[in-house]
Amino acid sequence: MRPFGIAGIQMYLKPDPSNIETMRHRLDLLMHLYPWVQMVMFSELAPCGPLLKYAQTMPGPAEESFQEMAARHRIWLLPGSMFERHGGAIYNTASVINPQGKVIGRYRKLFPFYPFESGVAAGNEFLVFDVDSIGRFGVSICYDMWFPETTRTLAWLGAEVILHPTMTNTIDREVELSIARANAAMNQCYFVDINVAGDLGLGRSGIYGPGGEVIYQAGSGGEVLAVELDLDSVRRARQRGWHSQVQPLKSFRDSTVAFPAYVPGERQSPYLRSLGPLQMPVRPTLQSDET
Repeated sequence: MRPFGIAGIQMYLKPDPSNIETMRHRLDLLMHLYPWVQMVMFSELAPCGPLLKYAQTMPGPAEESFQEMAARHRIWLLPGSMFERHGGAIYNTASVINPQGKVIGRYRKLFPFYPFESGVAAGNEFLVFDVDSIGRFGVSICYDMWFPETTRTLAWLGAEVILHPTMTNTIDREVELSIARANAAMNQCYFVDINVAGDLGLGRSGIYGPGGEVIYQAGSGGEVLAVELDLDSVRRARQRGWHSQVQPLKSFRDSTVAFPAYVPGERQSPYLRSLGPLQMPVRPTLQSDET
């Protein structure tokens, strides 16, 4: 076993770029308390909040601030995500920064939370990256995990840890905890799910292991989740099965099933078309409204 120290910061945030300095102070404190940590991640839209008017360019000053933080502490840093202004569109983008302060990849959220995340374009590329002598990591953002194809593709690409910043303040947070655990179990990987605390999120961040086991579950307030991951346990689970039982990735690999939903051109089935357009729900009209 070669342990890898990772920490998630669940914190109260504002809907503006003043969060960046608050994040700097929280990171400084974390590294003082847990100097063994090698990677730190924040929640979705942590640096500038959820308002499109604060969309940033990348490269740009906001991202450069985090590059300086990563280099100063000599850590891998995923500062949540930011709305990125690029080519006439806005994306929800997470930067991955190495201990030398270099941006080694940017991941654009594949599934913006439509219709609520209106005005945000969808990305179309996956992101995995390697930490030397440790293993392979993948990135997804919030609503992405509701689509099992996203995590399965990252596992197919070899990801052993999924870094998943989220910003959820809705009543489905309890359901999300189950989805995060299921993603970890079905793909036999670590799943690190970091949410916001306070008005912008309900907290309850979690870190889950390759059997879907809960390694740590946070409360609803400000909190730091600092743990050591053992990626050898992922490799053992994938090769032998979790506790020498289920081996779903091998079964998926060896299956000859052609899933109809994934045949080019077949996603628009008659049933799915019958569900109607993806649009904002409206208040039903009552008879009292018409009188």
